[in-house]
Amino acid sequence: QVQLVESGGGLVQTGGSLRLSCAASGRTFSTYAMGWFRQAPGKEREFVAHISRGGSRTYYADSVKGRFTISRDNAKNTVYLEMNSLKPEDTAVYYCAATPRIYDLGYVGQYDYWGQGTQVTVSS
Repeated sequence: QVQLVESGGGLVQTGGSLRLSCAASGRTFSTYAMGWFRQAPGKEREFVAHISRGGSRTYYADSVKGRFTISRDNAKNTVYLEMNSLKPEDTAVYYCAATPRIYDLGYVGQYDYWGQGTQVTVSS
């Protein structure tokens, strides 16, 4: 069982930056690949980024590539999402998720554990 708690969301102007954190409970954090997803009002939850168990492999949605960076610190049981050059279309609730799987990590259904989400609002 893994419990995830996101933090770091807020209101920022276009072009600004935010750093999201996701703290995980338990002693097996390093055995899970981690992902960030987001959901805007009236839309389906969509993939943002994922990172491998050890942190050496990352993958991003085209819409955030070059602007967002996912990273993890297994000693602190935490995964991060650094978001730069934010746009109004980045406005959403951001969720972190954990999975013991190693393939198809861009899909919501591949993740077993989810946080409660943190709101990110980018004003124009």
